[in-house]
Parts: sequence; structure tokens; C-alpha cells
Amino acid sequence: MTPLVWHLRDRALDLSARPLVMGILNVTPDSFSDGGRFSDPALAVARGLQLIEQGADVLDIGGESTRPGAEPVPLDEELRRVVPVVRELASRGAVPISVDTLKPEVAREALAAGAHILNDVSGFRDPRMIAVARDARCGVVAMHMRGDPATMQHNPQYADAAGEVTAYLEERLRALGESGIPHEAICLDPGIGFGKALEHNLELLANLGAIAALGRPVCLGASRKGFIGAVCGRALEHRDAGSLAVACFAAARGTAHVLRVHDVPAARDAVLLLSAIDRHRR
Repeated sequence: MTPLVWHLRDRALDLSARPLVMGILNVTPDSFSDGGRFSDPALAVARGLQLIEQGADVLDIGGESTRPGAEPVPLDEELRRVVPVVRELASRGAVPISVDTLKPEVAREALAAGAHILNDVSGFRDPRMIAVARDARCGVVAMHMRGDPATMQHNPQYADAAGEVTAYLEERLRALGESGIPHEAICLDPGIGFGKALEHNLELLANLGAIAALGRPVCLGASRKGFIGAVCGRALEHRDAGSLAVACFAAARGTAHVLRVHDVPAARDAVLLLSAIDRHRR
């Protein structure tokens, strides 16, 4: 079997053995799960180092909330939140740093500070973001989202959620390749919770194999999302068990290769145990 490798500037991550754990580090006052906890740069750096110690393979740093209904953050403020934290954590050199941003200016400065990956929830619709990624030869995460964070949950409609999202990501993969970004640098994200109702999210999770069949790693960001609360009847602070169940479902099926999570220790233990069991398959 051909190894599944994700190229990130000066690094190459082999995703063939097990899914990677991407630890979420929100440096915002208003993110849906942990907004405000790490908005101070020193606290954010300490949290990032803790996530690495707990087993994160990648850190994903975001300075602008993308929760449903979120309003954009001014450029100067997002730069102030993100760049010092990226610079300090990248200087430690332990794991690749991803930056979750929609702004080409933030992307450029974060890459200059040492980031390895651009995570764009709009799927790199902005040609300026494509140019930044291409020039830096960094890794990219291209996600599916209807509309923008302020409007995405206003009555989302699909005739075939899994088919439409897969087709969109296939088009993004083609367009990014034609724009000079190597396929080996691209990771695809179905955008769970981004412009999707409950049934759309469940349909996507059940059919992630179609996206994985496009031949690039799939990033799954389902941690603590609202659909888990809807199914399990759990408030935000009690969704970690459901989040882990979703991650294990996709990891065991081989349909997710990067698990974007809040609870790093649990995800790390799960992927290690699943891969250990799988090695004994006859």
C-alpha cells in the first residue's frame, strides 16, 4: 500500500500507521468551547506546551472564532493574538504548527513566525490565500463550509450532503493543484458543523470514505460540536465522550487521518490502542 504522506514545508508526516492528533488552541475570547481561557499569550503558550506533552502531533492555533454566528475580528487584533504564540511555540520545534485563519495577512505573518500549515475554513476560496500557501510551500487544510461563520447555520439545505461535500472537496483539490499547490501538501476537511444540520453531519460521518477515496488525508473536526449534544442530550461541557466516539468511529474505519480535538490525551490513547489492535488483525 502506498504510504499516505502530508508534506508541510520542511517536514513530511506519515499518516499510514495511525491518525494524527491535532490539538486545538484557541487564542480568542469567544470560541464556542474554551473562549477566553487562553487569550493571554503566556497562557496560550503554556497550554500549547501542555498539549504537546499530552501527545498532540500537531497544534492548531486560531485567533478568530468560527463558531456559528461569529463576527469577523479586525486584522490587527488577530495578528496580535496569533503571531507571538506561533513564534514562541514554533521556536520549541516539537510539533508542526497549524494556523486557523481566513486572512491572507495573518497567514503570511504566521508562516514567517514558523507555522507549517494553513487551515482555511473557507476552503481557500480567496486567491490571495492560495498564493500565500503556494509561495511558502506549506501544508494546507481545505474545508467545506456553506456561507461564512456568521450565516452558515441559517437553514442549511442539501439534496445529498455527502455527495455535495465530496464533490466540492474534489473540486478544491483540483483547483489548488492547478494553482501550484502540490497534492501532497493538501488535507481535506468535510466541515462538520459548518453549514450543516444534524442529519447532514451524521450523513457525512457515515460516508467519509468517499472523501478519503480522493487520495488525500481527511481532517475531522467534530470535537464538542452541537450535533453531539443533540444526539446525546449533553451540554457543551459534557460532550467529550461523544467526541471520542466520533473520532474512534472514523479512525477505526480508516476514513479520518487527522483528528482535530480538544481532549488530546483521550484521543491519543484511542488512536494508539486502535492501531495496536489493528496490527494483530488476521
